[in-house]
Amino acid sequence: MRILQVIICLNFCFFFTLTGNAQPEEYVKEAFERNIDFVYKENIHGVQLIRNGDPFDYPIVGDGDRLELLFDDLDNDVKDYSYTLIHCNADWTPSNLNQLEYINGFAYADILDYEYSFNTEIQYTNYRVVLPNDDMEWTKSGNYLLKVFVNNNEEDIVLTRRFMVVEPRMNVNAELVRPFAIERFKSHHEIDFVVNHRGITVRSPKTEINVAILQNGRWDNAITGLEPLFIRGDDLIFDYQNQIVFQAGREFRFFDARSTRFRSDRIREIEEADGMYHLSVSTDKVRSGVLDQQFADINGAFCIGNFHEDEPDLESDYVRVYFELPYDQPDPFGEIYIFGKLTDWQLKEEFKMQYNENYRAYIGSAFLKQGYYNYQYVYLQDGAEVVDFELIEGNWWETDDDYHILVYYRPFGERYDRLVGISYLNSNPIRNSRRLGVLRLENK
Repeated sequence: MRILQVIICLNFCFFFTLTGNAQPEEYVKEAFERNIDFVYKENIHGVQLIRNGDPFDYPIVGDGDRLELLFDDLDNDVKDYSYTLIHCNADWTPSNLNQLEYINGFAYADILDYEYSFNTEIQYTNYRVVLPNDDMEWTKSGNYLLKVFVNNNEEDIVLTRRFMVVEPRMNVNAELVRPFAIERFKSHHEIDFVVNHRGITVRSPKTEINVAILQNGRWDNAITGLEPLFIRGDDLIFDYQNQIVFQAGREFRFFDARSTRFRSDRIREIEEADGMYHLSVSTDKVRSGVLDQQFADINGAFCIGNFHEDEPDLESDYVRVYFELPYDQPDPFGEIYIFGKLTDWQLKEEFKMQYNENYRAYIGSAFLKQGYYNYQYVYLQDGAEVVDFELIEGNWWETDDDYHILVYYRPFGERYDRLVGISYLNSNPIRNSRRLGVLRLENK
């Protein structure tokens, strides 16, 4: 009964959102191409780009690595989907390379691997493609945008996904340190690193080297445009104070939606209505200022899965998941969003929380494929461009976060940015949650 009441409220809030908040016309147009992870069609859901079969890994590939793209078409029919690769500069603008220069094989290929779902309330067609393959493989390092389109019309875009190809030519030694600023000492992570380019001539490090630092695979808060602070022989030293600094955040909240038969972790209610299942997540709490909780997360990722079936990609159903965050009164200065890889690390309208006076809480819902999910609540103040974790989640130095340092190299006269160095580090290796997360996600 509680879920049905929330359904009515959210439908009203969704109508109010559509009629009361206008977005720029060029952004809401389906054909407006973006160089980010984005889904352009309402019938497309459950998009995953998986490296070497590990749903928690990041789309950074080298020799011998494979990427698998999966997505569902809820029209439950067969369409002519095709794909291509767009090589990009370090800032994700398209490079000056011709496709023949970075693709071995065909510039475009069809997605021929598809299967219909079964044993599900919501019917769909599951599509997949593995890269590289006999039709297409990349030949250059750097940033890539995988673009899927329909009906042999490259302008009719279905989805885009980012990935990176690395040729390890430079060594990167990095360490995580306490921020120098007292106000950030217990709440932020700072990274110092050294890039060694022995064997590669770098005449002008400030113009030929480009660095990006990612937290948990996110590009929305990536730190870019850094120049080496010192140059010592073949070493480029990036040892700034209070510049390569990230909000530490908190361990991600989670819910386990792999069953519609019993209430698994943090699912407090399950109902079937309107031809689908509705799952209500345990009521959340504001965590800012609360002592840090020690538990394993998967750093914002998710994994499609089903406790009761053998084919999770085809037998996992789509469900409506409901969230509730008690709050004394609505915040007049900003909005609260559900956030994580389930939102492509973006602030999406369908994941915006709405305040309910009767519940004295922010409530929201998401249409998701069954699986195990991480998420957080982020706050966006009116007029701000960067999300804030402090208001709802808080920031704790002890938080387990993954960091990647990507080093791009474009010597004078070259026409593209090569990705020649990469370093991975975890802010709390003792509690590195990635392997713990794999263990707890084993289907029962």
